[in-house]
Amino acid sequence: MRVHKAGSGAGEVRVVRPDPVPARLALRDDGHWLSMYADREGAARLTALWALAARSARSLVHLPIRANPAPEGIATEGEPVALDLVLVHHSLQFPTASWKQVRARLGAGRPYTGATPDRDFPEAGAIDHERRYFPTYRDHLGFDIAAHTLFDVGSATAFREHGTALRGLVDEAPSHRHRHPGAGHYCVEFGSGPRTRPRTRRHVPGALHIQYSEDWHA
Repeated sequence: MRVHKAGSGAGEVRVVRPDPVPARLALRDDGHWLSMYADREGAARLTALWALAARSARSLVHLPIRANPAPEGIATEGEPVALDLVLVHHSLQFPTASWKQVRARLGAGRPYTGATPDRDFPEAGAIDHERRYFPTYRDHLGFDIAAHTLFDVGSATAFREHGTALRGLVDEAPSHRHRHPGAGHYCVEFGSGPRTRPRTRRHVPGALHIQYSEDWHA
């Protein structure tokens, strides 16, 4: 990884980027929803960075992947828009409108080596999904788009609990075809807010669909 620091109107911002950037990880705004594609290595890197985001309340985790091509044969409507991805805690209150200026000031950064525990996410059975519908619950993911970048915004709890589903792309997806011959692709889907809506209040698609793509031919 590389750590970058840049000044903004809100003070200094710390940005963490993978080094090298995963080549088989792509993100598109398809208009009706957000579509992400990952092979085995890309899924592993995404899951590790997701775990890092859960632990890094004062940093933005930036995946500069918009130049990556999506897998061939993906059916889409219209002209999908390629996006980068930023994972950020809501407590940081980062103004997404400033991202273009912050990104331009990041420079080369400095090398950084870090690790997250193999099991940094809770087991699926330990997550009380019903409480997400309580009016007082605040640990939801939120989506925003600025400067060709999707911002996934949430608390440590939100990142950890959604990370449990994301971990399936690493633990279960590679053997999915063998275990379920003839089944469709393996995917996970995250919604923005307490209930999945077609659009957020900022008119960003309200669903992020992450598809495992083992036979990736760009």
